[in-house]
Amino acid sequence: MKEDVMMLLKKNSTIVFAGDSVTDANRDYAAIPGDFESFGDGYVRIVSAALTTMYPDLNTMVVNAGVNGDDINLLAKRWDQDVLGAKPDYVAILIGINDTWRWFDSTFRHNQNLVTPEKYRAQYQGLIDRTKDQAQVIIMSPFMFELNQADPMRAKLQVFQDIAQELASVNGLQYIDLQATVDKYLSQQSSYTVTKDRVHPKFSGAMLVARKILAALDVDWERSI
Repeated sequence: MKEDVMMLLKKNSTIVFAGDSVTDANRDYAAIPGDFESFGDGYVRIVSAALTTMYPDLNTMVVNAGVNGDDINLLAKRWDQDVLGAKPDYVAILIGINDTWRWFDSTFRHNQNLVTPEKYRAQYQGLIDRTKDQAQVIIMSPFMFELNQADPMRAKLQVFQDIAQELASVNGLQYIDLQATVDKYLSQQSSYTVTKDRVHPKFSGAMLVARKILAALDVDWERSI
């Protein structure tokens, strides 16, 4: 076995992926954290499988703390129990697509709980402040499978993406630009190959996301064990 390890994750550490349905991906809420059924069918499952098979010596615990429908406000309400309660060493946050989407899919419901950019910024900074003394925070850009930046929803999402990136910068945190990865793919292939609705990845879309995350964690795909 090689003696090298990843630059980021340390031995016997726990990494929690916190977010919405993109992270959730049909996970079993009743499953024990770290068990197979707890990972869902998305990018978290792929990340866990990669770390398990390529870095068995690190003994990394992966926790899926995504919940379908969450925006930044809903995530903040369950942060202490679902995220900090897992006693993480690393917390990777992917949140913002529902904060954007609700501006477009709930207009006839007269939604009074729409998340403004200002609220998003304040809540996100609050999550960072609540976590930074306990775990290393990683911010991942919310994304959608839409290459046209003039598209109204994509343009709205850009506002939240810019805030997430700025918070990573001012807080000295690692930032993973998932939208850039998606855009590069969409410059070569149709979105239908990776998503049904521009928001939720198919398994191929989850692989696209997982590969970017694993690259940011300095995973060596050629590592022998």
